[in-house]
Amino acid sequence: MVTFLSGGTGTPKLLDGAGAVFSPEETTIVANTGDDIELGGLFVSPDVDTLLFQGGGVLDRETWWGIDGDTHRTNAALSDIASAAGLADGPQYLPEDKQTAGRDLSSWRRFSGSAEFMTIGDRDRAVHITRTSLLDQGHTLSEATERLASAFGLEIELLPMSDDAIASLIHTDEGMMHFQEYWVARRGEPAVETVEFRGSSTAEPAPGVLEALEDTVVIGPSNPVTSIGPMLALPGFADALARTTVVAVSPFLGEEAFSGPAGELMQAVNADPSTEGLADAYPFADAFVIDETDGAEFDRPTIQTDIRIDAPGDAVRVVQAIEQAVEIVR
Repeated sequence: MVTFLSGGTGTPKLLDGAGAVFSPEETTIVANTGDDIELGGLFVSPDVDTLLFQGGGVLDRETWWGIDGDTHRTNAALSDIASAAGLADGPQYLPEDKQTAGRDLSSWRRFSGSAEFMTIGDRDRAVHITRTSLLDQGHTLSEATERLASAFGLEIELLPMSDDAIASLIHTDEGMMHFQEYWVARRGEPAVETVEFRGSSTAEPAPGVLEALEDTVVIGPSNPVTSIGPMLALPGFADALARTTVVAVSPFLGEEAFSGPAGELMQAVNADPSTEGLADAYPFADAFVIDETDGAEFDRPTIQTDIRIDAPGDAVRVVQAIEQAVEIVR
């Protein structure tokens, strides 16, 4: 049995090869929900959706988000209407008193849908409408995710990290902003001062998550701060990892992150923005898988291979390295 901790790009790429070593019925994925937002009244869970679309065979693999071949008529129409009506463009938070009103799960991350700042496809939007409707009917995020996983024919078990509201908020030299505004709308340009996982101290892991952490855990090459950090901020999560076998795959080639703002964010939380910084980011890890050209050194077992993942065959190679690491430390 194995449990993968997943953000939105690195770990899903790794999962393309997971079946070569781990059978689907023995595989659980815990997905980050700190990136979730409410946009125009719809609850969007980007990292969960990437895994849904990947498992359902419809993921756009050029972008690693959204549905392949999706149309964007509604998104385009929202921009056209906003322009014609003289409405503001870009991310627009709902008023402060609305941030904790209404749907509890949306707290601290509510955006107007006017001039929608995230590009959401039409079929993709149907998923958000369905999820939001299930939440409004009284279902938890876990229950809604289970229904959607069934609709997409997932063979693995997919769990959101929590059914409670946790928002990844980036404090920058231009003020505080949600991670989606910082990364999607602002392209990661504002200088990061610190990162906050608001709501995490009073949240709980979703049903089944702590049980899944009793199995061997693989932390994929996701952003250690905004993909894995929200999970580690949950009460009991890091303690559970300290009691089980954990193998972490580096999202770096030395000091160069594969994708996203991992380096900038690690520096902001006083961690070395490199492969060697993973020792501090993941003190509970029993072994690491790093690139064959990486000179990082650890006081724990380390397996080296080519960790670039550009195709399913690459993912198989990295997963086989993970298997070697597990055999050494188990």
